[in-house]
Amino acid sequence: MSQRTLPQTEATPWQVYRRLLGFARPYRRLLAFASVGMVIEAIAAGAFAKLMEPVIDVTFIDRGAGSSYLLPAVIVVLFLLRGVAGYLTDYNMARAGRGIARDFRVQVLGKYLRLPGQRFDAEPVPSMLVRLGSDSDQVAQAAIDAVKVMLQQSLQVIAMLAVMLWTSWQVTAAILVLAPPLAWVMDKVGKRYRRLSHRIQESGAALMQQADQALGGQQEVKVYGAQAGELARYRKQADHHLKLSLKVESTRSISSAMVQMIGAVGLAALLLLAGFEAQAGRLSAGGFVALMIAMMAIIPALKSLTNVQNMLQRGVASADRLFAITDAEDEPDHGTRPLPRARGLIEFQDVVARYPGQDRAAINGVSFTAAPGTVTAIIGRSGSGKSSLIKLIPRFYEPESGHILLDGHPLQDYPLADLRRQIALVSQQVMLFDGSVAANVAYGELEQAPPDALEQAIRGANAMEFVEHMPEGLDTGIGAKGGRLSGGQRQRLAIARAMLKDAPVLILDEATAALDTESERLVQDALERLMPDRTTLVIAHRLSTIEHADQVLVMDEGRIVERGTHSELLARGGLYAHLHRMQFREAQ
Repeated sequence: MSQRTLPQTEATPWQVYRRLLGFARPYRRLLAFASVGMVIEAIAAGAFAKLMEPVIDVTFIDRGAGSSYLLPAVIVVLFLLRGVAGYLTDYNMARAGRGIARDFRVQVLGKYLRLPGQRFDAEPVPSMLVRLGSDSDQVAQAAIDAVKVMLQQSLQVIAMLAVMLWTSWQVTAAILVLAPPLAWVMDKVGKRYRRLSHRIQESGAALMQQADQALGGQQEVKVYGAQAGELARYRKQADHHLKLSLKVESTRSISSAMVQMIGAVGLAALLLLAGFEAQAGRLSAGGFVALMIAMMAIIPALKSLTNVQNMLQRGVASADRLFAITDAEDEPDHGTRPLPRARGLIEFQDVVARYPGQDRAAINGVSFTAAPGTVTAIIGRSGSGKSSLIKLIPRFYEPESGHILLDGHPLQDYPLADLRRQIALVSQQVMLFDGSVAANVAYGELEQAPPDALEQAIRGANAMEFVEHMPEGLDTGIGAKGGRLSGGQRQRLAIARAMLKDAPVLILDEATAALDTESERLVQDALERLMPDRTTLVIAHRLSTIEHADQVLVMDEGRIVERGTHSELLARGGLYAHLHRMQFREAQ
């Protein structure tokens, strides 16, 4: 079963980030409003710092009374303006950021639903949930929240530098020699954050997978006394995740301390140089205070710019992981032959299929024909290739060689949607979701089915006998994965869904294997009403359920080793007869 591997991203962090910013295009208006707010905030902050010069010089040095009321009023107006601008920035940035996270989630889930079946063999669902959850959030942080911090603090630095240059360009120019070492620190911090970010995301996915296995199989864990073992595995993974997280915090703390140290050196230089300028008569007391306030505002802004590297690099790492999914090839769908409704003639011609990385073929040289209106049963030991064979018909997997025909044409000739519209599937693991009975039966393209057809399908599946006793009948909720129903009830709803679809090809994948005798009788009775006039393929665990099949295919190690009717195969005394005797003996 051929697999297209995901492309490995070789892009630089800037290329990934630039591509990520493309997701912000639909929110340009919001971001424009936010940018205006940031500019106003920076101007107000710079104006306040510069205002301290006349406050000190006029009020305290010259002791002028005329400005004693005006200056405080101006300060109040500046802070009011800054508060309104801050709200404008925060609200519009939040709307844009959360919108990008939503867009990413929807796009990635849509992509997962278009990927070939091998993707779901290669990546566990918990890892997919991490991409849809924390990865999408961190992408939004990188795309918007990090930009917000960078722009706000950069504008703050620019505004304060402008105040300093306006007040004393000589002192400011001397202090700017500290910029190169500061840039070097921020570059080193960014590279280290990026190295750690990928590892933290992979570690988080592994941590969720460990928990999913332990909690999902909690009954087996308890019965076999494996709590300590599962907890030890989870603790080991959690310890690894903790170490990576502490490395990030250590990087953040050390870099922050270095930035503050450079700022302290700058502040000390400011005091020294300002003293010389004051002695030369080029700097007043008010000017010195304005310089001090501006410098004190620059230091925390630079610290924030360093700390935002963590958010930014984790977001870029998450974007890298998400782009690996969005860039993957969809399952092949190049068919152009329309297929309104098939007759249902299925032909396998020397089909070979192999799972990626496996030397032995899962399906090896299989040939058979399933005619409309007949039942083809497929049986064999566990691992013989029964389910792999069935999955080739809806093209969940692609064969390595050979041909599979529907009504005389290769499956690849038909559009995937048309092909799958011809198939109804009832498996042992029924897919139900947290909704009503009616919504679970009239699912997907069936949701527009008329009420009488829906009720007829539910009655035909022997499901009405429990549905009519539910509090709200067809509108009763059944819980997540149908948790409020028994196994037999879930199976009958799946049969009702297949009846409502009325597809010409019916696939039954061990549909009664896990049921008790009473439930099996009801389900079997429903299946007998569903199967006539269709091409039915049945994977059977209990051989007693296929005695009336038109043909039985016996598989072993990916090959069909016997074929015939139930009575013919019993008379032959081969593998089928052996399996039948074993089941009959177990039933005694």
